[in-house]
Amino acid sequence: MVGRRRENYEKRSVKQGRMQPAAEPNEIGASTPFDFTAKRLTPYGGLLPVATMLEKLGFEQVVTDTLTIARVPRAMRAYQFVWAMVIGLYIGFARLHQLRFVARDPIVTGILHVTQLPPQSTLWRFLDSLRRHVAQQILRVQATLRQRVWAASHVRLATVTVGADTTVHTIYGDKMGARKSYNPKNKGKKSYQPILTFLAETREYLWGELHNGDRPTGKQIATHLRGVFTALPVSDAKRQARADSGFDCWEAVEAYEHAGCRFVVVARKTARLVAQLTHATWTASPDTDADAQCEFRYQPTGWPRPYRFVALRYEAPPGEPTSAVEQYQLFATDAYTYRVFVTNFTNPIAPVVWFYARRTSAENLIKEANNDAGLAAHPSHRFDVNGNHFQLTMLAYNLNCWLMLFQRDETVTDATTMRHTTLATARLTFLFVAAKIWRHAGRVGVSYSADYAEQAVLQRLMDRLRRMTGAFAPVIKLAFT
Repeated sequence: MVGRRRENYEKRSVKQGRMQPAAEPNEIGASTPFDFTAKRLTPYGGLLPVATMLEKLGFEQVVTDTLTIARVPRAMRAYQFVWAMVIGLYIGFARLHQLRFVARDPIVTGILHVTQLPPQSTLWRFLDSLRRHVAQQILRVQATLRQRVWAASHVRLATVTVGADTTVHTIYGDKMGARKSYNPKNKGKKSYQPILTFLAETREYLWGELHNGDRPTGKQIATHLRGVFTALPVSDAKRQARADSGFDCWEAVEAYEHAGCRFVVVARKTARLVAQLTHATWTASPDTDADAQCEFRYQPTGWPRPYRFVALRYEAPPGEPTSAVEQYQLFATDAYTYRVFVTNFTNPIAPVVWFYARRTSAENLIKEANNDAGLAAHPSHRFDVNGNHFQLTMLAYNLNCWLMLFQRDETVTDATTMRHTTLATARLTFLFVAAKIWRHAGRVGVSYSADYAEQAVLQRLMDRLRRMTGAFAPVIKLAFT
């Protein structure tokens, strides 16, 4: 029987919760009181993931086992000095004297297990004590860490693309190794010409060295390329490379072929090559931006056999002198401007040119290292000290690349779709995070703001890093290929 009483059919009212008062803005003005009573605050809360990653990768043991440092410092251990300099460079301090701004920062001193950083003079004495061979040892440290990062972040590249390039650092003052040489922005001034090679798929710095202002010789280029291929974590991946005209020499070609690497290198302008271009058979080039294209077999002077050369030709606009377009990958004659490449690719001309056009990523990475990581800051008058500082700077640069591999979204599995986060952007988003260091019952922790916009990303990153074990099994399910 269906009840007809009033309480059976009338809709009952639901108790309403208390209305939350609308949040009011914090009114900050000239009369706002302030004090200095807060303790253990830091603006570098993003250093916790960096420290976690390096601890899980065994950074301390790798540095201790690899670097041979004769000096026995008293203020800190040698590993702590190296770590302190890398932390400073990662934060954005390209000069040692700037470390005084974080000398008592609680998270920096907590990571290094010291009460405060030593003064600038102590840091300088340690850096001066490092001999020239330490630069190569730092490269080996990075190679070891890279293997572990790739294993733990599930990087399984089937093809690796290396981009080699040189850059010019203008030198002011009297410093060892500075030369008056090619310096387009500051003509006539002394400079260094570092050589760097990056991995296009992960944007990592693979190999490099600080070079004096003279143009690198073929022997030096070949030595550099051999180091590049030994630093690659995978040996069974297909290898391909691209480089500008600074690598146009037989020694470079021989090094590429010895490593089983396909290559595209910009050819340098010579009288014999210009004559070959003049007599070549040109056809229309609908798949490139050029007016015409051609290919031919050509044997440069000093090369043991001919190689495939591909070329693009551009007609000079009426009334414009062709000499105005001379660049590192272009050379001009009276009527045309050319782009010429030497390659062992068997693909048609358009894909070869497209492959080389993506080399601009290496130029952008060098610009990032110069501007954001402090690569162009050479602090000492001694060339060997600047060489060691160069490698420490690039180690700090690689920290960002490795964190991005651990931080990638699970669905990003293709190297061509992964977007690069520059070091400057990573600092603003993930490093400069306000945090409070607390201590309770013998435990130390880090508290972040409840309003931090990237909470989910940071939580996912820390979860992955903490799951890392000594076997470096993948902490991300899907492989990055």
